[in-house]
Amino acid sequence: MQKIAVTPPYFYQGEAQAIADALCNRGFARVHIRKPGCTSQEMERLVEAVPRNLRPRLSLHDCFDVAARAGVGGVHLNRRNPVPPQGWNGLVSRSIHSAQEIAEVREDYAFLSPVFPSISKPGYRASFNPLELSGVLTPKIFALGGVTPQRLPQLERMGFAGAAMLTAAWRREFTREQFAMQFITHPTLRFSVEKGAAMALAGGSRWVQLRHKDASIEQLLTEGERIAELCHKYEALFIIDDHVELVNELGADGVHLGKNDMPVAEARRQLGPSVIIGATANTFADIEAAAKAGADYIGLGPFRFTSTKKNLSPVLGTHGYADILSRCRQAGIELPVVAIGGITDGDIPAILSTGVAGIALSSSVLGAANPAAQAAATLSVILKNLS
Repeated sequence: MQKIAVTPPYFYQGEAQAIADALCNRGFARVHIRKPGCTSQEMERLVEAVPRNLRPRLSLHDCFDVAARAGVGGVHLNRRNPVPPQGWNGLVSRSIHSAQEIAEVREDYAFLSPVFPSISKPGYRASFNPLELSGVLTPKIFALGGVTPQRLPQLERMGFAGAAMLTAAWRREFTREQFAMQFITHPTLRFSVEKGAAMALAGGSRWVQLRHKDASIEQLLTEGERIAELCHKYEALFIIDDHVELVNELGADGVHLGKNDMPVAEARRQLGPSVIIGATANTFADIEAAAKAGADYIGLGPFRFTSTKKNLSPVLGTHGYADILSRCRQAGIELPVVAIGGITDGDIPAILSTGVAGIALSSSVLGAANPAAQAAATLSVILKNLS
């Protein structure tokens, strides 16, 4: 089945290369460039940075005047641009939102949305029953809304000609095993942050967050370079706490943002869609806002009091996790959640039973007689109880 990628609505550094990579290496038949409110000059700069031989596989949602000048192959009609340019001979597509509209499609193809609850717009759900689609789908109809690679076989069985992806087309994937146990650094009298990370990785952690609140930028750069090397050695993900400006310099996989750090939406605009961005939350409202802003995962806590963090939010306990995760499911928010805050091995089964997808640890590992062995033991407990 054909795959189409739809760009995020903002421009970001390296976007033309990301588009080329999607077309050449990641199996996408087309890329739709959607930039509401952009100028023709901004659109032309992006399109002209894409290799000319790939431009026939682009479709523009905005600035149709650029399409013919730059050799673009398609335009997508919408409220901003309801008709193709005069004399247009390329592909034409549009969006529809009900089963009844399928028979009215006269364009080359159309996106029917949302088929699943939207990833980029939590709470945005289909206005139709999937059963209505039986026997009415045509080779012109592509699924849009909540589409992920995992859902492609289901969409093919439903009869869609293909699928269009927004968030999932560009998002950096991480595995269930990587997310399951996240180690967060902090210096102790016994261990530096680099040594702590090395022991956690040796014990099986495949996700390390560099958190050292009192360190200077120079110290973070030194620590970050060493931890990046360790993570590369162990094929682990390297996340930086707070410092968006260091992500690219250190080649980190992502950044974790606290409630008083840079807003998620601003970090997303600066870093682009393929960098992992985590957001701290204490309430369902926090999660809902982070999801709308483009976060990839949520750090939810604290579970209980922890001495490694100042200015704690109210502790949640197991009942707090259960309530918040239940509300996420009801709202169609599927972001993975990692629990944090004073968690011990004995807490893990009950926490994971609430729908949490991972456990973040620091003191329980670093305070053990053998931190690497403790990390391995904790990971075993997590994987045993992870649904």
